[in-house]
Amino acid sequence: MDLQKHAQAREGALAPADLRASDADRDRVADILREALAEGRLTADEHAERVEGVLHAKTVGELEVFIRDLPAAHHGPAAPAHASVPPRPAPGAIPTEADANVVAVFSSVMRRGRWRAGRRLHVYAVFGSVEIDLSEAIFEYQQVVIKAVSVFGDVQIRVPENVSLRGTGGGVLGNFEVAPLDSAEPEAPVIYVDGWAVLGNVEARPKRGRLVADILDRVQNKVDRKLRKHLDR
Repeated sequence: MDLQKHAQAREGALAPADLRASDADRDRVADILREALAEGRLTADEHAERVEGVLHAKTVGELEVFIRDLPAAHHGPAAPAHASVPPRPAPGAIPTEADANVVAVFSSVMRRGRWRAGRRLHVYAVFGSVEIDLSEAIFEYQQVVIKAVSVFGDVQIRVPENVSLRGTGGGVLGNFEVAPLDSAEPEAPVIYVDGWAVLGNVEARPKRGRLVADILDRVQNKVDRKLRKHLDR
C-alpha cells in the first residue's frame, strides 16, 4: 500500500470527534458559551477559561468537552424544511416613520422582555451601545423592519430561533453582520435589519433556545378575522 492510500485509509477510520476543528466549529462553541454566560449558567471566570480552551482546541472532540454540560449542546438538528420567506415589503408598504426610536449617545440602552414590536424600529448608537432583544417580543405584524446605525458604537440584535431574518447594509471601517435565518413556519415573523456601521458594529443573529410563543395565536386570530369578514357579508 502506497503512502497516499495509507493516508486515505487512516483518514476514513477517524471518528468524528477526532477530526480537526475548523474556525466555524470554534465559532459555534464560542456562541454557545456566550449564551451560557448571558443566561447565568457560567460565571465570568468559567467563561473566560473555556473560551481560552476553545482557542487552543485542535479537534472536534476537544471542543465538545467545553459545552457537554450545557443544554444548547444537546439540541437536535433543526428541521430541514423551511417555509418560503415573504418578499421584501414594497416601498411604502411599511411607513417610513418609526413606531419607536432607540438612541444611545455616550450611553447604553437595552430593550428586552415582553414588549410589542411594531412595523418599524430605528436604532442609533453613537459612541454608545444598544441591545435589542426580540426573543420574548410580541409580533403584531409579520414583517418588521429595523434600521440600525452605529457610529463608533455597537448595536446587538437578537431574535427568536423560529423567525426569518434578513439584512441589507454595510460597514465603513466597521462591521455589519446579519446571520440569515429561515423559519419553518409560513406565518412566522420576518425581520429585516437595514443599516450601516461607521467605525462601529451592527450584529443580528438568533438567540439559542428562544422561540416565538404566540405564532399560533396570531395565526388563529388571522383565521378568525377572515371568518368574521365572511359572515358579515
